[in-house]
Formats: sequence, C-alpha cells, structure tokens
Amino acid sequence: MLRFAIVRLLQAIPVLFAVATLTFFMLKLAPGGPFSTEKNTTPEIQRQLEEHYGLNRPLFQQYLTYLGNVIRGDLGPSFKYPNRTVNELIGQAFPVSAELGFWSLLVALALGITAGVIASLRPNSLTDYLSSGLAMIGICLPIFVLGPLLVLVFALKLHWVRVAGWDDWVDRLLPALTLGGFYAAYIARLTRGGMLEVLSQDFIRTARAKGASPWRVILKHSLRGGLIPVVNYLGPTVAGLLTGSFVVETIFQIPGLGRYFVTAAFNRDYTMVVGTVLFYAALIVFLNLLVDLALIRMNPKLRFA
Repeated sequence: MLRFAIVRLLQAIPVLFAVATLTFFMLKLAPGGPFSTEKNTTPEIQRQLEEHYGLNRPLFQQYLTYLGNVIRGDLGPSFKYPNRTVNELIGQAFPVSAELGFWSLLVALALGITAGVIASLRPNSLTDYLSSGLAMIGICLPIFVLGPLLVLVFALKLHWVRVAGWDDWVDRLLPALTLGGFYAAYIARLTRGGMLEVLSQDFIRTARAKGASPWRVILKHSLRGGLIPVVNYLGPTVAGLLTGSFVVETIFQIPGLGRYFVTAAFNRDYTMVVGTVLFYAALIVFLNLLVDLALIRMNPKLRFA
C-alpha cells in the first residue's frame, strides 16, 4: 500500500509541472497585464512596478524564476493585494472553501445515498420513478441557476435565511444545498445502480433465506458493495465541489478562495491565478489517491490487480 501511494505521488509530479506551465503561458499570452487597468498609474510608475516584479524580463526567464520559486514552496507575491503573498491568501481563504465543500459533501451524500437506496428497494415503482426524476432534474439544473432560485424562494420570499454572508450556521444552508444538491443527483443514480446489482447477488438471497431482516440485509450486506460506484465517484465529486465553489462563493458573497481566484482572473493577477490552480491540482491529486485507497479497502480484489 505504501509503495502504491509513493508511486502515485511521483506520477503526480509531471502532471503538476504541466498544469503550472500551461497556466503560466496561457495567462501571459492573454491581453492586458496586472497594472494596465490602473487609472492613476503613469507610464513611469508602471515601468517601475514591472521592473520590481520582474515583468519586464524575457518570458522564458520569468517562467524559470517562477518555477524555481514554486519548487521552494513560494507561490510569489500578489499583484492585486500589496504586501500579501499568494501563500498567505490561500492560507487565509482556503479554510472557508474547505468548510463549504465539507457541508456540501455531507448534503450530497445524505440526499444522494438516501434517495438511491429508497429507489433500489422498489425498482420500477412510483418511488423509483419519483427519485430518478428528481435526480434527473438535479443533473440538468446548473449551480448558477439553482443558487439564485434558492435565494429567491428562501431568502427574498420566505425570509428564512440571509441572502449573503458567512457569519453563523444559517449562512451555510443555502450555499451547501446549492453546491451539494447538484452532486446529490449523480450520487443517487450511482447508488441505485450499485444497490440493484448487489441486491441481485446470490449471497443476498442466502441472507434473506436465513431470516435476516430487511434493514440488516441493506446495512450490513448490500450497502458496502452498493456504494463502491459512489466511492469511485468521490474523487471527481470533491474536485467539482472545490471548483464549483467559485460560482457559489460569488453568488453568496462568501470570503473563500474562489472569490480571490475570480478577482485575480479579472485583474490579471498572474501569481494568484497560477498559485490557486496549482494548489487545487495538488489537492485533487491527493484526494484521488485517498479515494483509490478507500476502494482497495472496500474491495480487496483490487489489491491483486
């Protein structure tokens, strides 16, 4: 297991290198610069700023300098926020995004697994059709549509929650439901398919023939195998929750890393954009590794693959 993890981490190094390289050059080739939109900046001041940050050097030299700093763990200074480094901004804002992703994942798992299990117990029934229909609606409804709809109903019409903010637990409800509801639909479909496959196996019929209760059959015998597709999907799900938080944080004005990323993209804050993309890429690689280890734990046959 340790050898498998080390090999996977070593394989991630060229992936992260490619991500950093492509992001860096794509930003540099885009029109404009971090100081071109400043209204009160004279050409002389702009030249001094570019010289201070090394933006007047040849492009390849800038790339080598930035890559050397990244290898040392330094993501560089932010052009938008003076006297602040990208490392400091990520350290300050990512815990908020991580908390939003955590609550959204709980919503997605709770709604998705519950709906999928209920649908699998009575296939081709009204309950199954209702659960599958709601899941299909959730899949077809994008986050940037679902979020404003929930704000319109629960915040502006019913006044149950606030429109924006991140002060207490009430402010977590709509963002978590917006972000987690979309992925709950996928998890419901995967849970239903996995449970139907397991419930048709011989060992389930044997357990029922021995007098096992329906809840024991579901919780002890079926759920572990039926959730394998869901666990396999958790890697892309967590990645989607993290990147989808960019939209949700903008809609609900949440002070997370997504807002910094969007602001940096509009202001050509090169180091902030590349640093955020590289940070999320490394995080997704690590999360995918954890998912693979969990799959091996749930399905011992994978150890001999």
